[in-house]
Amino acid sequence: MKRSVTIKENYEFRRLYSKGSSAVTPSVVVYCRKNGRQHNRLGVTVSTKIGHAVVRNRARRRLRELFRLSQGDMLQGYDVLLVARGKTAHIPHCYLKRDYEAAMQKLGLISLEDLL
Repeated sequence: MKRSVTIKENYEFRRLYSKGSSAVTPSVVVYCRKNGRQHNRLGVTVSTKIGHAVVRNRARRRLRELFRLSQGDMLQGYDVLLVARGKTAHIPHCYLKRDYEAAMQKLGLISLEDLL
């Protein structure tokens, strides 16, 4: 993923946590906020409570891939922060995708018609 589409700075993460809208599902928490740009940016957070480095990296890769595949259906101009939960690295892809899409729909970033 290009540097221009990732969130790296700590102050940007803190801003999303404090001022962003959130949606919670069993496998992922999504925060979002308008960013004033023409494209979406992604930040991913995985706690050390999830597991060791291999498990955390697997969760990070899975979340980045979900975001990448959903770009065509999403509204543009948002910062999106995905927070992995305990199930993220282990549940089947279809359930993770379902939870991700449900959270994005709660936030209004993906409409139901786009998913069908």
